[in-house]
Amino acid sequence: MAETAIQFGILGCAEIARKVARAISLSPNSTLCAIGSRSIEKAERFAANNGFPSSAKIYGNYESVLDDPDVDAVYIPLPTSLHLRWAVLAAEKKKHVLLEKPVALNVAELDRILEACESNGVQFMDGTMWMHHPRTATMRHFLSDTQRFGQLKSAHTCFSFRGDPDFLKNDIRVKPDLDSFGALGDAGWYCIRSILWAADYELPKTVTALHEPTYNEAGVILACGSSLQWEDGKVATFYCSFLANLTMDITAIGTRGSLHLHDFVIPFEETSASFSLSSESGFTELVTGWVPLPSKHVVTTDLPQEACLVREFASLVGSIKEHGSKAEKKWPTISRKTQLVLDAVKASIEKGFEPVEVVS
Repeated sequence: MAETAIQFGILGCAEIARKVARAISLSPNSTLCAIGSRSIEKAERFAANNGFPSSAKIYGNYESVLDDPDVDAVYIPLPTSLHLRWAVLAAEKKKHVLLEKPVALNVAELDRILEACESNGVQFMDGTMWMHHPRTATMRHFLSDTQRFGQLKSAHTCFSFRGDPDFLKNDIRVKPDLDSFGALGDAGWYCIRSILWAADYELPKTVTALHEPTYNEAGVILACGSSLQWEDGKVATFYCSFLANLTMDITAIGTRGSLHLHDFVIPFEETSASFSLSSESGFTELVTGWVPLPSKHVVTTDLPQEACLVREFASLVGSIKEHGSKAEKKWPTISRKTQLVLDAVKASIEKGFEPVEVVS
């Protein structure tokens, strides 16, 4: 039996909402139901340009989307400074919440959002798309294989892209009143999530920001890095930037094996994604090469990763709607751990790059 299609409303016409609107259309268990913007003309243009069905409602404000009885769930791509208000209100209106990252300005705000979702019985999930690509689950199997990978010892990740002059001047991610985390909240969120993913979501004990982050004139971070330390000796580092060439790397090193990929945030191709593995690697007799050679693995998908995200979220919402299931706690827990580390990196920068303990 086919799943009931979950009716989605979207709050705002951010650029990323174009991608998610397409994902909602591609997902087999979701439908575009409504769009709201502060300008009804802008909402009309967005709907016309992004494949909304003729039945979709067009609103000149966000409140009307939340008041629409046909809307089951809302996608919120608003600036981070607005997440608390609109995510909490959405939950209070019994709308399930798919929230763009970074999810909040700090973990205290996120806790208020998560409490509103839990008390109103609605599903929460953040918009970290790569988590839902089938490649991610395949790589997880390798990292969990104690014979081939062993125990994680170190992880290193980087996400950078070179913003053009217009981006660096006008994008909401460089405005202190809209997204005060800057590159740390945008690109850094992905790096932190990937490190936690490699560590099977075990929080580090301490975080130490790297010296000399780059700021814009308004004091927003354009590039920064950090190291993470665990009590058992694991270490990790990341670098995130709006000023360097497009790079999306993860390296996870275990006692027996290692994993590498170079496109973890957005795969090079929409329908397939690869990664490389090595296990029990050594040198040839004269140290002129490796034995065995690393192996390349390709994972194909019928749906782009953002549609996989929507499909999984809609499936959870459908279980609640049709069967009275409880909201899945896995995804809000992962979001909260990511926010905790993000907050700790920011605190380390503000404290002169001192180590900051991560307290859950």
